[in-house]
Amino acid sequence: MAEWEKSFQETNQELLDFLDSSPTSFHAVANMEKMLKQAGFERLLEGKTWNLQEKTGYYVTRNDSSLIAFRIPGKDFVGFQIMASHSDSPALKIKDNAEISVEKQYIKLNVEKYGGLLCAPWLDRPLSVAGRVVVRTEQGVATRLVNVDRDLLIIPNLAIHMNRKANEGYEFNGQRDMLPLFGGKEAREGFLKLIAETAGVKETDILDMDLFLYNRMKGTILGFEDEFIAASRLDDLQCVFASLKGFLAAKPKRSVAIHCVLDNEEVGSGTKQGADSTFLRDVLRRINQTMGRSEEEYLMALASSFMVSADNAHSIHPNQPDKADPTNRPFMNEGIVIKYSANQKYTTDAVSGAIFKSICKRAEVPYQVFFNRSDMIGGSTLGNISNSQVALNTVDIGLPQLAMHSCYETAGAKDTAYLIRAAQVLYSSTVCGTGNGEYQVEWAEESY
Repeated sequence: MAEWEKSFQETNQELLDFLDSSPTSFHAVANMEKMLKQAGFERLLEGKTWNLQEKTGYYVTRNDSSLIAFRIPGKDFVGFQIMASHSDSPALKIKDNAEISVEKQYIKLNVEKYGGLLCAPWLDRPLSVAGRVVVRTEQGVATRLVNVDRDLLIIPNLAIHMNRKANEGYEFNGQRDMLPLFGGKEAREGFLKLIAETAGVKETDILDMDLFLYNRMKGTILGFEDEFIAASRLDDLQCVFASLKGFLAAKPKRSVAIHCVLDNEEVGSGTKQGADSTFLRDVLRRINQTMGRSEEEYLMALASSFMVSADNAHSIHPNQPDKADPTNRPFMNEGIVIKYSANQKYTTDAVSGAIFKSICKRAEVPYQVFFNRSDMIGGSTLGNISNSQVALNTVDIGLPQLAMHSCYETAGAKDTAYLIRAAQVLYSSTVCGTGNGEYQVEWAEESY
């Protein structure tokens, strides 16, 4: 067993702590900021001049929900080594004027679905509220993170006696079935007051809010030999966490290391902070320009760059193994999953797949291959979308998991450490494209 493999338990506990403290994309970004600051990274603002220095780490955020961190080894860098993942997960978002009175006895909250969530797991469990509020200040407006850190809400199921066909399949109505119970009649006009108290502001100073429900059940390690982890938001904060840990451990030599986390993947990425925005492109161009390099040098750098689009993958389901492709069958704890799709829902091709397999071999971590069944339509991810903004060799990968898009998901206890290891090697290496179909991968001198 390699020395790094002994840290599985420590890695999983750190991951669970990160997940439990990141109920929304806003909190995930705030937690990444803390980790980066502790590692000596400097914050940049998009609206200010960037004075970048060699061998220095920086990060920049957009919308409080997307983050890009980078290290520049030198102004003569060859290209960019990027790992991109997403900060959001399917959830229930609270609407304005949220309170709804029922029979003058109950107060429930009006919500709408965000992303393609599995509805059933949200019912009959303690929930709470987190997100951000925008408040009035003397200078204008400012954002405040909010987390009502207690069991607050529940979405009650309808009793089997009133729906005898509930176990034969049920189509959830988002406006009727998914509204959480907030309190009794005494809770009337209490929601905004609670949010204001939690944010430490006056009710009258709150101008707007981005608030989501979240599952209060904490993450855990389980299985006969503690071989599984279960938690909320594994898709995709497991990849976010692994990417950042590998990034912080890496030692870039000839390429700029880029840790990229984008929001709104679960709703198509078509926002100013999503994969289809200019965020990544803007950052790469500013790095190139601030280092005194030409536009041609920027385009040359893209030709010698490599991106890993990291978004979790489906493991073989123990109760329904027939849902998977007959010859490509990923399992939890068997390594990183490389995802392929003939219709380019995933960006992996023979070149990018081969390069990533080389990275895994160098890192001494296992990998697997995923294809959808040929008679089933799978989901997409941020790789092909981001390539419309920044075109470079990209591979789509993920960590195998069960119950994707549930509010409580299951994954392997070894796989996070595998991706951290692969990310460290990625960020420390350089992929040089010659333009004639040949690619040279330069590894860092340090042994891993």
